[in-house]
Amino acid sequence: MRSRASVLVTRPPGVAAPLCEALSNLGYTVHQQALLELHKLAELTPDIESCIDSLQQYQRLIFISGNAVHFGMQVILEGGQRLPQGIIVYAIGQATAKLLEDFGLTAICAGAEMTSESLLALESLQQVKGQRILIVKGDGGRTTLRDTLGSRGAEVDELACYQRKCPQLPLGDLAAKIAQWNIDVILLTSGEGFCNMLTLLSPDETIKLYTKPLIVPSTRVAQMARNAGFTAVHEAKNATNTAMLEMLEQLQL
Repeated sequence: MRSRASVLVTRPPGVAAPLCEALSNLGYTVHQQALLELHKLAELTPDIESCIDSLQQYQRLIFISGNAVHFGMQVILEGGQRLPQGIIVYAIGQATAKLLEDFGLTAICAGAEMTSESLLALESLQQVKGQRILIVKGDGGRTTLRDTLGSRGAEVDELACYQRKCPQLPLGDLAAKIAQWNIDVILLTSGEGFCNMLTLLSPDETIKLYTKPLIVPSTRVAQMARNAGFTAVHEAKNATNTAMLEMLEQLQL
């Protein structure tokens, strides 16, 4: 198969392989440099332990990613807990819902955009006054779900079951790799990954990449990139491998 564009995959270690394989099968030259690392919490905070101990009191449970399922269910099961009967479970996307099936859970999914906003648009999350909702997520990140559900009258807690960290790279290393690998397009699958990219680039290095094509997972991240000065920003339908590949193929690189 003919060689096509040189693509930088920035997914975290452990989850990048399927996307890399799909790109290679399509003839792209693939390089990896994670812009986000995921780590299990060294120890549970009192707030997390409290959420797990009171698990039976929640009416709704939201998993914001596949990583939230992986780490969150591990924390729950290690705590000797089980989910309450009748609890309504939500997933940010079909891939996350599929992972929940392995635990015998059927989840209601957000829309095709796979964002907090599309999840909040679900009819079943409009009238939640007086209900207890637990959001399973990583440490930090956006507060849109918590804030909006709270404004609708729900009592919202967060089970932050893993840490997201920026990779520790030597000064100039990321820019050197992009140049050495002759990267034609960068695939970014989260806003945090984009922010970490800026952290790992000097201002001068960032300016040199302003015209480099970026494929991003949402309107929100696209706006972040444009606000930062990038001019070749292409918005995929969501952060899935399929959506990323579809947008890349549209560019015909």
